[in-house]
Amino acid sequence: MNGLVVVDKPAGITSHDVVARVRRLAGTRKVGHAGTLDPMATGVLVVGVNRATRLLGHLLLTDKGYDATVRLGASTSTDDAEGEFVATHPVGGVSEDAVRAGLASMVGEIDQVPSAVSAIKIDGKRAYERVRAGEDVQISARRVRISAITVSRVEAVDDFLDVDIAVACSSGTYIRAIARDLGADLGVGGHLTALRRTAVGPFGIDQAHTLEELAEDFSLLDISDAARASFPAYELDDVQAAMVRVGKKLPIDLPEQVPTAVFAPTGEFLALYERGGDLARPVAVFV
Repeated sequence: MNGLVVVDKPAGITSHDVVARVRRLAGTRKVGHAGTLDPMATGVLVVGVNRATRLLGHLLLTDKGYDATVRLGASTSTDDAEGEFVATHPVGGVSEDAVRAGLASMVGEIDQVPSAVSAIKIDGKRAYERVRAGEDVQISARRVRISAITVSRVEAVDDFLDVDIAVACSSGTYIRAIARDLGADLGVGGHLTALRRTAVGPFGIDQAHTLEELAEDFSLLDISDAARASFPAYELDDVQAAMVRVGKKLPIDLPEQVPTAVFAPTGEFLALYERGGDLARPVAVFV
């Protein structure tokens, strides 16, 4: 059993909790995950089992997608609905055009200060754990890329203004920070009331399984299929495949300056190789 499990993480548990559940379901200790989700967030979490845990560090998971609801009119201690209200402001003067313009101004490469309740580690401890323990957490701004923010709803709810958005962004982008910064720009405060990751690299929510579904039918994406979905592929002949099994360089012209998955004539995934002068060199061998 070697492959990836795309989990639809529920709210209220950590990514490590998901790994613990998958370990029990798969019957192995060798389980890891890529792209941490903090407890409030739901959605796509990519988990590796056995040999595929080594694949996680090489996966091209830089592009991510999220659905979220931003509530304008209040800022909270955690930038989400789980925190305490810090301040509230009337939103009657905030127009839909102003909301859309504020979000549009964030699209592109920007310097973003991550939310204090992010999963970033500070001295070995997650930032959100420090915040919820009452610590004052300060995190420096980071360069991120937001490819698109699509607004699907702007609606008054009680004394607030709720905004549903879909975000396409780079790894390291914090959706809570988008809510916080939008509220600050509009002068009314803002926080998240819902956050769901819909895509990580090539893996989408349509491929994800809940923990309950996995308990009934443990659906594993075989390591060979996972490699084909995640990397350019190169088909080897028998002689080349034998060279790969002992970690030799190959006289082949790979298509891109990125890791390429190489496959035996049988379709078995053998290794990741990349260009290295006249010969392609192994990045990681999986057999």
